[in-house]
Amino acid sequence: MPPLYMFDLLSQIILPFIISAAVVILITVIAERYGTKIGGILGTLPSTIIIALIFISLNRGVIFASKAAAVVPAEMAINLVFLVLFSMLAYRSTSLALIGSLGIWTVLSVTLYIVGVENIIISVVLYVLSLVFTFVFLEKIKKIESHQKVKVHYTKKKVLLRGILAGVVIATAVFLSNIDPTLSGIFSIFPAIFLSTMLITLLEHGPRFTSGIAKSMIFGSQTVMSYVIAVHFLYPKFGLIYGTVFSFLISLAVAFILLAFRKKIT
Repeated sequence: MPPLYMFDLLSQIILPFIISAAVVILITVIAERYGTKIGGILGTLPSTIIIALIFISLNRGVIFASKAAAVVPAEMAINLVFLVLFSMLAYRSTSLALIGSLGIWTVLSVTLYIVGVENIIISVVLYVLSLVFTFVFLEKIKKIESHQKVKVHYTKKKVLLRGILAGVVIATAVFLSNIDPTLSGIFSIFPAIFLSTMLITLLEHGPRFTSGIAKSMIFGSQTVMSYVIAVHFLYPKFGLIYGTVFSFLISLAVAFILLAFRKKIT
């Protein structure tokens, strides 16, 4: 095979598949063993978004990647709505949760693309509004409680299915991400980790556990947003390598802060 084809295959399918599969397995195992508070927060550490923005930058340059990152907070605002809708519709049926949440996500994402949010400030404001609304809705209005340890008998088949589900969704999202800045940003933050984690926990533990981890993932989404915002400003200034390292360190610091405050979540 030509070297360029092999590089594309590695960067757009194989690496995203492997990394995302590992992340989802880790999220669900941590959540089941240590509760939804820690699992949800650690599960929102930047992972696939790092791979997506790195390869967008390699293909189109750091300025392009920086512009793509500008729309990500606004798209994450939509992802938080997706989490709430999935967790609420899950009490009805799994199919309704999937169709309803993904349907609304599609409509809102198409609207976002048509409107064209390219300003990072507007994008962050939309995210903050969604963060406050969705978290307060689950915490105060629905009074969703976090769950502690869940005993699960792990099998190779169960772990493999988790990995395949997450890997396929993420690899598809990354493969489609390198188009224009707005579309790249939207697809790079496609709620694949959210979708696969919510679906897995729903099928294995039911809607109450799923709602609990949804609330924690909403709270923990600030780690991804801190990374993306840092990338937007640091990529043009420091380049790909240092920009990625500094951005991840910032998101890691935010994750530690969130973990310190996790006891305040009911």
